[in-house]
Amino acid sequence: MDAAEFKQQFLPYHRKLYRAAFRLTGNPQDAEDMVQEAYLKLWNKRNELAGVLNTEAYCVALVKNLCYDALRRMQPDEDSQPPDELNLPTDTNIAREVEQRDEANQVRRLIGRLPEQQKRVILLRDVNDCSFEEIERATGLNAINIRVLLSRARKKIREQYNEIINHESK
Repeated sequence: MDAAEFKQQFLPYHRKLYRAAFRLTGNPQDAEDMVQEAYLKLWNKRNELAGVLNTEAYCVALVKNLCYDALRRMQPDEDSQPPDELNLPTDTNIAREVEQRDEANQVRRLIGRLPEQQKRVILLRDVNDCSFEEIERATGLNAINIRVLLSRARKKIREQYNEIINHESK
């Protein structure tokens, strides 16, 4: 398959692939990156694609899988240890250590419940220690929007955590 045939066969799916990627990533730049990555994979496998019966479905599935992989890489593993930033200092008291682990797990769960953009920004900034410039590139948001989302996310986590603590102490 040469470049002209490739373009004729696969470029008509661009809009559909972009929409699928955008629904999953929520970000125009990330969606376009996923589509470009899909086209690169398709180009590299162009000679193996003759046996594919429904190329449109194949392309959409490829883009979705690329997006899922990217999102999985960004999300902390629920079963993994909490990030160092969420580990509270421990002392020799085992009861206190268990309590601290519970608190860290609770904060992780609260982060997981945040709206998608807030969750993404707080994970990038507070968990992965990314700079505002790195977050801007990753999300396509400007610094002011990032700071607002970060402030709202932290406030929401603080309020929900205090509600849990107050509820448990009653």
